[in-house]
Amino acid sequence: MYVSELGEQWRRARLRPEIVHLDSAAAGRSSNAVIGSISAHLWRETERGSYVAAEDRADEIARDKRDLASLIGHTADELAFRESARAALRALLTYWNLPMSTTVWVAKNEFGPNLVEFERRGYAVRPLPDADLAGHVDTDALENMLQFEQPDFIHVCHVGSASGVVQPVTRIVEIAHAAAVPVVIDMAQSAGHTPTVTGADVVYGTSRKWLTGPRGVGFVAVRSDALRPVEVESSEAFVAGRLGLGVAVSELLAIGQQRVFRELAAIGRYTRERLDGIGSWEVLEPIDEPSAITTLAPPPGWQTADVAAARDKLFSLGILVTAADSWRAPLATEQSVLRVSPHLDVEREDLDRLADALRTMGY
Repeated sequence: MYVSELGEQWRRARLRPEIVHLDSAAAGRSSNAVIGSISAHLWRETERGSYVAAEDRADEIARDKRDLASLIGHTADELAFRESARAALRALLTYWNLPMSTTVWVAKNEFGPNLVEFERRGYAVRPLPDADLAGHVDTDALENMLQFEQPDFIHVCHVGSASGVVQPVTRIVEIAHAAAVPVVIDMAQSAGHTPTVTGADVVYGTSRKWLTGPRGVGFVAVRSDALRPVEVESSEAFVAGRLGLGVAVSELLAIGQQRVFRELAAIGRYTRERLDGIGSWEVLEPIDEPSAITTLAPPPGWQTADVAAARDKLFSLGILVTAADSWRAPLATEQSVLRVSPHLDVEREDLDRLADALRTMGY
């Protein structure tokens, strides 16, 4: 039995996996229509030439851009494509006219490789305080901090790589804009997963996770009324991939994005209720956190290598999850966790199998 009412519809649109796929936060499973769109355009490039084939699909590409832009709260002319979320961030930081001694404030769930990009450029990075043990940003503290000091920008991972916590980005943007501070949102884990109309000045993300588009396509949107427009569009366009992403976004919009978000949040709640305490594995998110990502702290005394070994053991049993090491969120934790991220087609039996396997690897 599917956890989500949309489960059967989502599964029918896709090839049934050979494994229990609980790893959408790494890469979601594309639909048959997405794969067909990519394949058809690659054949079209062979038949008509790459540039002519792209011109043939100009109207479709423009429509797809409008659809994606609407999903993330921007306009199509503010949206540019890159090869990945990290490539999008690099392009933004390269072309943005920031001061020589830039200061950036970040949430503690900040993605480790993003911190590397900031540090490589000599930015002064300051973590924002948490409001609770789960790791939500303390927006009251942020409002107070901005009365005395303003960074050059605030950067927030909407949903992190090592936690299912959803940051209060709309409130963060509201507070920051009152102090004339721009906000950049990393939507790599939130686009297609949680509501993403935030009012932020810049947002960026990737196709391959919750949107279930292809790998090799990322995006960045810069609000022209808040920042100087930047030229960040990649000249090496994976047109077939962009068309595939367009199909994925249109499928989500056809279902209804708010319905998808509600169903994924319900799946997250069910997953946490099902897994918490199994074999002394501890769920780290609040039960009602509105995301489908669940992270499990291992039994007491386990080391990083033990969590990786558990991940490998699960895969040998036909269950795909991620061992999320501390490099994913070095400001938040030194602990490795198991990350479980099912999509709409997860079945109760899938989570039962995972629970049974965890029980044998715990206490």
